Amino acid sequence: MSDSNSQIILEPDGRKDAIDLESVTIRFAGDSGDGMQLTGTQFTDEAAFLGNDLATLPDYPAEIRAPAGTIAGVSAFQLQFASLDIKTPGDDIDVLVAMNAAALKVNLRDLKVSGIILVDDDGFGAKDLEKADYKTNPLEDGSLKAYRVVRLNITEHTVRAVEPAGVSAKNAGRCKNFFTLGMMYWLYGRSPDNTLTWIRKKFGKKPDIANANEGALLAGYNYCDTAELFETTYHVAKAPQEPGKYRRISGNEATALGFVAASVQAKKTLFLGSYPITPATDILNELAAQKHFGIRTFQAEDEIAGACAAIGAAFAGNLAITTTSGPGVCLKSEAMNLAVMAELPIVIVNVQRGGPSTGMPTKTEQSDLLQALFGRNGDSPMPVIAAKTPGDCFWAAMEAAKIAVEYMTPVVLLTDGYIANGAEPFKIPEISELPKIEVVHAEDPTVFLPYHRNEKGARPWAIPGTPGLEHRIGGLEKSSPSGNVSHDPENHQKMTLERHEKVASIQSHVGATKIEGCHEGDLLVISWGGTYGAVSTAVDRLLAEGKKVGHAHLRWINPLPNDLEQVMDRYKTILVPELNVGQLKLYLTGKFARKMHGLGKVMGKPFKISELVVHMNKLLEVRP
Repeated sequence: MSDSNSQIILEPDGRKDAIDLESVTIRFAGDSGDGMQLTGTQFTDEAAFLGNDLATLPDYPAEIRAPAGTIAGVSAFQLQFASLDIKTPGDDIDVLVAMNAAALKVNLRDLKVSGIILVDDDGFGAKDLEKADYKTNPLEDGSLKAYRVVRLNITEHTVRAVEPAGVSAKNAGRCKNFFTLGMMYWLYGRSPDNTLTWIRKKFGKKPDIANANEGALLAGYNYCDTAELFETTYHVAKAPQEPGKYRRISGNEATALGFVAASVQAKKTLFLGSYPITPATDILNELAAQKHFGIRTFQAEDEIAGACAAIGAAFAGNLAITTTSGPGVCLKSEAMNLAVMAELPIVIVNVQRGGPSTGMPTKTEQSDLLQALFGRNGDSPMPVIAAKTPGDCFWAAMEAAKIAVEYMTPVVLLTDGYIANGAEPFKIPEISELPKIEVVHAEDPTVFLPYHRNEKGARPWAIPGTPGLEHRIGGLEKSSPSGNVSHDPENHQKMTLERHEKVASIQSHVGATKIEGCHEGDLLVISWGGTYGAVSTAVDRLLAEGKKVGHAHLRWINPLPNDLEQVMDRYKTILVPELNVGQLKLYLTGKFARKMHGLGKVMGKPFKISELVVHMNKLLEVRP
């Protein structure tokens, strides 16, 4: 943990002097059954309650039932909390909590020199070391001398602490995550009170389990207070914020709530047709819990059914969405093409994950961009929008819904596993801050023509069963404007171009390219999706060094901002970093026929700020 530029302050309770830090990055890691996601979430909630800025990165094992204690079964939760504005969950970590040998083996590479390692000695037995492929015990062979190692028999202490609760030995051992959480609360001057309240509410119907978890939390907190395991405590002050009401929100939660808000603004029933798939399933779970808003959710038997159900709901006059991840969008592609031909308003959410095929289902990637743009038969244009942060998923969902119903077109909304599972503070907007969504239905049969287009290129949205508004629907080409089935070549040319022109006309909604940093100079970095935080922070570091760097983050991929080419002309070198092997770079090169540099990463992990800084500096050194 870096203590530079720190000062000694007195904790409010006067228990010890505490070192004041601007930010801290912690990673909780253990077996998939050790409750590391819950531990990280509770610490995150407490950081949010105290007013820290924060960002999180949950990391789930890809195997559902990996053997306990193995590297494949390691689950981790990383968060950075700070007294200043931050945009990522941190690069290298200050504190690693490792509940077993495998957790240490997987995560040690990301720990800073002199960082703290808190380990459960009970997870470093001979069998544990063998499963983690350790030849010797790292706690005893000197390999950890560069770090501050804190060893404790956490499992043993937890079992003793929860004896009064009368739970089984198995359930007692499961409480060790709360013992560890109590230790971290003490180390960073956080009260356990909010978590105690959560435990009582969560396990209210199981008082023995509630008492055990409470006992473990308080035991870990008090053990640190009396055993003097740490040399000092640390303090991270409240971050400056705009006035308002905040909550912690994940990207999937924000996406779901954005669609709820859109349905209210559009005065439409929200329908979700979806098949559960990691990491998009939580959108389905969240919307299923919103029945009091009149939300209709349908858990389909497969991806095709989910998409087709959404098309039917849109035809019937609902705000319709379908959600998926990775290979699920492949299965939906034919139905998406039907929505293009029928010109019906649905939103297809793709929470991208590592591919191809099943790939790495719990890891993040941005490799579905070209599929979103072109992955359908025929000339099949579709608007594509990408969210950039967990909180931005709320606004991106609203924007996608607005475009869908106002332009009568299917829209692809891209997020990714990193921002979908990650969380940040979210300022709850006022109703007046939400965008207006105008929905107009055809009503007059005397002037109704199914493919007569308005000024936006949208055809009328006619509700089935309205007398005089009967019309054909389906995948065959339609005659303009009658809507009769047509195989006429000139009509097909006309209708294809009109569908393209409709999507292109959304440029008037997209607006100008927003630039962070220098508006002209030596290097322009173009990013999209969940890479925003790391790229923005890396650019800020180069700007602080006096370098002439600009950053354009693309929210809209199709259509692109109409001034993007002119923006690129103002820079000597262009870099496109993305979590794939160069899909946006390929797309932009084809659009603008100019040289660009790419930086691809497909490791299932987001960019580190440091690796971006290194690459940007190399380009600045060799620029023409």
